[in-house]
Amino acid sequence: MKDWFRKGSPWIWLSGGAVTISMVMVVGLVAMIAVKGLSHFWPKPVVEFNYQTAEQSEPVRVIGEISRSETTTAAAMREAGFNVPEDQDVVVRHLVKRGNRDVTGQDFVWYMESFMSDPRYPEEILVLERLQWGDFYGYLQGFLIDGEVVAVGAEARTAFERTLRDTAKGVRELNGIERGEIGDVNFRMEQLRRQERALELNENISDQERAEARQSIAQRRAELDEQYAVLAERRNELRAELSRYAITMETMEGQVRTLPFNTLVHGWRPNEMNIFQKMGHYARSFWDFISGYPREANTEGGILPAIYGTVLMVLLMSIVVTPFGVLAAIYLREYAKQGPITQLIRISVNNLAGVPSIVFGVFGLGFFVYFLGGSIDEMFYRETLPSPTFGSPALIWASLTLALLTLPVVIVSTEEGLSRIPRSIRDGSLALGATKAETLWRTVVPLAAPAMMTGLILAVARAAGEVAPLMLVGVVKMAPSLPLDGNYPFLHLDRAFMHLGFHIFDVGFQSPNVEAGRPLVYATAMVLVFLIVVLNLAAMVIRNRLREKYRMESD
Repeated sequence: MKDWFRKGSPWIWLSGGAVTISMVMVVGLVAMIAVKGLSHFWPKPVVEFNYQTAEQSEPVRVIGEISRSETTTAAAMREAGFNVPEDQDVVVRHLVKRGNRDVTGQDFVWYMESFMSDPRYPEEILVLERLQWGDFYGYLQGFLIDGEVVAVGAEARTAFERTLRDTAKGVRELNGIERGEIGDVNFRMEQLRRQERALELNENISDQERAEARQSIAQRRAELDEQYAVLAERRNELRAELSRYAITMETMEGQVRTLPFNTLVHGWRPNEMNIFQKMGHYARSFWDFISGYPREANTEGGILPAIYGTVLMVLLMSIVVTPFGVLAAIYLREYAKQGPITQLIRISVNNLAGVPSIVFGVFGLGFFVYFLGGSIDEMFYRETLPSPTFGSPALIWASLTLALLTLPVVIVSTEEGLSRIPRSIRDGSLALGATKAETLWRTVVPLAAPAMMTGLILAVARAAGEVAPLMLVGVVKMAPSLPLDGNYPFLHLDRAFMHLGFHIFDVGFQSPNVEAGRPLVYATAMVLVFLIVVLNLAAMVIRNRLREKYRMESD
């Protein structure tokens, strides 16, 4: 036993066990996020049952999806105000998503199993995804055109399915006009307004030149007004066409509601779908989540703007932090005189890595947004004042703030890579007549490139998941437009943006409907983890190729 301890075998087993436990925990966490996130898009069966407590004289019909179930003690339920029979010690209750929030006011309700009748799964139950008020559950009663019932029963179902497919094209065209073409016209109109304001502030041009410029602006504004009128007319036509069609639905309370087609997104009958239909529905729902825009306080819809914002921010941060971190490390390792001052700088860099991220956010808000951005507005964007252009939280300031946050990681990794380059390589290059700069940039830096990429990987992994500083310097709950579009200069660094990490925080902790947003928290977290893994894998592939390339050259 003493020899076993003296050889260090216990510590080897202890280290291996710790690594194994860590790997199991990481894999388990990722698996839990993936399962809970991906299962949200699978069409769940809709149950119908009668519910009657001791206080109710007649049973109540309930229609909805069982979101989750839990077992609790009867004493706890009695303390919560529920009338539980005395002979029960344990109570099973189910959280049912009833939908129809505009009818009932509450779409998630707990029901105790002891008061529920045997569940039924009618194939006729129709689930509708709507633009507002969440999902709708009920039975299709009739199909209407211009307010008149033209089909009921099986004919209504056929007309509904056909019309929903046909109107989907109109909905896509309508969204394209409202979000794309009309948005482009409004952007160009705002540019003209800024040019007109700049003419008023410019005192170095003559009255004739000012008049000609105003005439040119007025002509272009007239052209944009004509474009807007055409787009608005087409938009109104599409809205009028979509509003012609409607359906009537019977709710679980027996009420009949009329739902226009311009409020519907999708419709399906989960209880009669086979496995292939469910797989098709799953693929469509997941794609809508990835490529769509958020709705209903971010508790429904997609996360495309958040994906855009996260990727752009990480790329801009990488472009900024890599050269600055590499140059700083090269100076400290190759050029700076090694002494107390250099040692103090290294200590400061290491300490900077431990500063809380919210402190960087406060610094970014004060220096980048208010000081630097405000100065840029005063010098170059006077025509927009008092409305700020760069003097407000934006994509560029968030990227620079995270570049400062991750700068110590890149500096330390690059310095370690430079320190591992043998002195003999430097001496050999100098002996062959190369200067110190040529030796550094053509021999030393390429060999240290894998270490630089390691620093970039660590920087990306940390920056992509940061939320606290972004809340101060650029991220918003809902961005009206993407920071990357077809309008010059295409990449708009002065715009606020959405971020996956903040989206998770907002849906999970700021949502007015927690139960509806819970599945989206897991789904968004899964997308964020996947995005970080993809970015890191791309950097690792580049690092490994550089390592193999320069390893062969050094050999």
